[in-house]
Amino acid sequence: MSHLMNTYARLPVAFTHGEGAWLWDSNGKRYLDALAGIAVNTLGHAHPKFTAALNTQIGRLIHVSNIYQVREQEQLADKLCAISGMQEVFLCNSGCEANEAAIKLARMFGHNKGIDTPNIIVMEKAFHGRTLATLSATGSRKVQAGFEPLVKGFVRVPFDDLDAIRQVAAHNHDVVAVLVEPIQGEGGIRTLDIHYLEQLRQICDQQGWLLMLDEVQCGLGRTGKWFAHQHTGILPDVMTLAKGLGSGVPVGACLAAGKAAGTFKPGNHGSTFGGNPLASTAALTTLEIMEQDNLLSHATAIGDFLLQGFRERFNNATGVVSIRGQGLIIGIELNKPCGDLVQRALAHGLLINVTADTVIRLLPPLVLTQAEAQQVLDIVCPLVTDFLSQGD
Repeated sequence: MSHLMNTYARLPVAFTHGEGAWLWDSNGKRYLDALAGIAVNTLGHAHPKFTAALNTQIGRLIHVSNIYQVREQEQLADKLCAISGMQEVFLCNSGCEANEAAIKLARMFGHNKGIDTPNIIVMEKAFHGRTLATLSATGSRKVQAGFEPLVKGFVRVPFDDLDAIRQVAAHNHDVVAVLVEPIQGEGGIRTLDIHYLEQLRQICDQQGWLLMLDEVQCGLGRTGKWFAHQHTGILPDVMTLAKGLGSGVPVGACLAAGKAAGTFKPGNHGSTFGGNPLASTAALTTLEIMEQDNLLSHATAIGDFLLQGFRERFNNATGVVSIRGQGLIIGIELNKPCGDLVQRALAHGLLINVTADTVIRLLPPLVLTQAEAQQVLDIVCPLVTDFLSQGD
């Protein structure tokens, strides 16, 4: 019996090694990984260039402290700003830490403007993390239940509803920022309309608010652009990253630009491990390999192949509510809870996930080949068809 805290309903499988989009369990069975550690393993498993870079860095330096200059961290910050158009970067260890930094930055931004109780607009069904502040920002009672009192200072509105935000603007003069995921991952792969983000940018400019985009799950090339918002012409004031940034090595980032830049001063925020040489090398190497191997355009091509395949197979299928996504972040919504499909797919040698109870979520590594994508289709489609044909 394990002495681990009982915080996860774990599946009965343990993996020993992997290669590319494949994993092997302790019994030698092979699995196609269409989840990538929940959008983490950008380069799949055991990528030779990535492994070599980490081995070299481990042999040189793993950790010092942010008391000192960290060369690798500075190089990563420069690269992130080059591909994003942002101006400055705070490095941490996870998505919730990146979002905590964004929330703190927004509050300090508000206080600097003379607002004593700064409020942040957040969305229904959002997910921003499990720390006290980020679970308060999260739009899920399931995540929040049992951890009250929640952190104050969040105003919740429906996802993809600009009029609701305009109503808040008219009545709440303590708002300082809007925090939103361009694609809600945990909320069921719900995508924002391009025009929504563009108009939200205009509203934030008119009101003097910060536009803060949580790209923890949908960023880092998964949609075919470095960041999901780059399918529009806007630039956020704050952007948070994590998950796929280090291809499995924990690293998060909070980026700032425009009126948000320069808000934090020495002593305002920090992280013991954030931006250490190993994590920074992992992130920088991930970005370099993505460029060298053209993984952004590859994500678009393979994502289009999967989406087209699912839409052809499930065209007018009773029980399939919607097939949505962009690049390699894909959701298939069914008309009934489908959590059982995770175990059924596992038995067929495929790793998938179900979120929001009724949405099959696919987040494969960006190195997935078209032949492997066809295997995903060949396993998922019959499983869904069989599942839907069964009674409740």
